[in-house]
Amino acid sequence: MPARKTSNNAGSGSPSAGEPEYLVVGFLRRAHGVRGEMVMEVHTDFPERLKAKTKVFVGDKRQPMMIAATRFHQEGLLVKFKDLDKPEDAARYRNQLVYVTAADRPPLPKGQFYHHELIGFDVADEEKGSIGKLTEIMQTGANDVYVVTRPDGSEILLPVIPSVVLDIEADRRLIRVHLLDGLIEES
Repeated sequence: MPARKTSNNAGSGSPSAGEPEYLVVGFLRRAHGVRGEMVMEVHTDFPERLKAKTKVFVGDKRQPMMIAATRFHQEGLLVKFKDLDKPEDAARYRNQLVYVTAADRPPLPKGQFYHHELIGFDVADEEKGSIGKLTEIMQTGANDVYVVTRPDGSEILLPVIPSVVLDIEADRRLIRVHLLDGLIEES
């Protein structure tokens, strides 16, 4: 999922050190109908890219598969894979994650980042200086929340809103923030 903020885009080509090689785009729930389709829960902001002739990787072993067709469905996306023509064939892939390679991810507009690109960035308050590293991004619905782990192991939760997250400097791997009153005690 992309995270939004202004600054330089870290790019979106092949994965560099520390980036995942594969990105989750969906989760296969169950077979649907009699033609080998599967109901897929969508885990990407770009479901329109999951179309016929798209190569994906399924399951823990990342089995390469080709999408033959897709269509939107009330429960997500109906996916038909090449050479899976019966419900019994499709059912073998039930409850499996679907991946694409990180190199195949679409580029984001300038100032937007994929979540995995930001993990490990230093987080610094404009007045107090360094407060820790970004270790997790929680999606809450209203806005994302950055989980920042301090050197002592404690965590700070920062809402990703313009008054808190001021800037992301991808080239320096730094997120500049403004801590709201009472959010962090003096060390």
